[in-house]
Amino acid sequence: MRKNGLFVAALTGVLLVSSCASKKDLENCQNENRELTANYQNTKEELAASKARVASLEEQLAQQKNDYARLQKSLDQSLSNANSNNINISKLVDQINESNQYIRHLVEVKSKSDSLNMVLTNNLTRSLSKEELKEVDVQVLKGVVYISLADNMLYKSGSYEINDRAEETLSKIAKIIMDYRDYDVLIEGNTDNVPVNSAAASMKNIRNNWDLSALRASSVVQYLQNRYGVEPKRLTAGGRGEYNPIASNDTELGKQRNRRTQIIITPKLDQFMDLIDKAPEEK
Repeated sequence: MRKNGLFVAALTGVLLVSSCASKKDLENCQNENRELTANYQNTKEELAASKARVASLEEQLAQQKNDYARLQKSLDQSLSNANSNNINISKLVDQINESNQYIRHLVEVKSKSDSLNMVLTNNLTRSLSKEELKEVDVQVLKGVVYISLADNMLYKSGSYEINDRAEETLSKIAKIIMDYRDYDVLIEGNTDNVPVNSAAASMKNIRNNWDLSALRASSVVQYLQNRYGVEPKRLTAGGRGEYNPIASNDTELGKQRNRRTQIIITPKLDQFMDLIDKAPEEK
C-alpha cells in the first residue's frame, strides 16, 4: 500500500509539472501571435502608404510628360514660324547693336547738354553779388536752367514796370543769354493768390493776376530786347497768375516766394535735334 501511495504521488507531481509547462507555452504562443498580428497590421499600413506614394509619383510623371509635350509642340511651332517668316538672326543682332549705339549717343548728348547747363549756371552765379544771390535763385532741373527773381527786386511797387534796382542783375543775366545763343528763353510771371487792387488796376488795365503776371513777363522780355539786344525770336513771355505756387499762400513768407518771375533757359529744339542727329532708320 505504501508503494502504491508513492506511485500515485509521483504521477500527480508529473502531471502538475506538465500542466504548468503547457500553460506557459500557451502564453508564449499567445504573445507571439499578438506581436505577429501587430507587425502584420503595420506592414499592411506601410504597404498602403507606399502604394499611395507610387500613385502620386505616377500622376506627377504623367503631368510632366504632358507639360514636356506641350513645350515641345510650342518650340516646334516657334521654329516653324521663324522659318516661315525667314527671320535673319544676324540681321536682328545688327539692329540691336545699332539701337544700343544710338542709345549711347543719346546718353552722350544728354551729358553734353547737362555739362553746358552747369557751366551756364556756374558762370551766372559767379557773376552775381552776395546781395543779389539772396533774391535770385538759380537751379538746373531736368536739363533746364531756372532763374527765379523776387518781384520786389524787379518791379516798382504795385506795378509791372522794371525798377532801377533790377538793371544790374538783368544785365548779368542778359550777358549769359547772349553768350549762349543756341538757347531759347522763356520769361514766366507768377503771383500770389491775393486779388489785384481793383481801383489801381483799372487805371493800368489790369483785370486780375493773369494780366499782372503776363504784363510783368512781357516787361522783362522787352527790357532784355531793348536794353541788351537779345534777339526777340529767342524770347517768349508768359503769365501763370497764381496757379503755379511753390509755397503755401497761407503765410506772408509763402506769398512772397510765390510772387516771382522765372527766366527759363532751354536748348533750342532744332539745335538739340541736330546734336542727336536722326534716329536710325527702321529696317
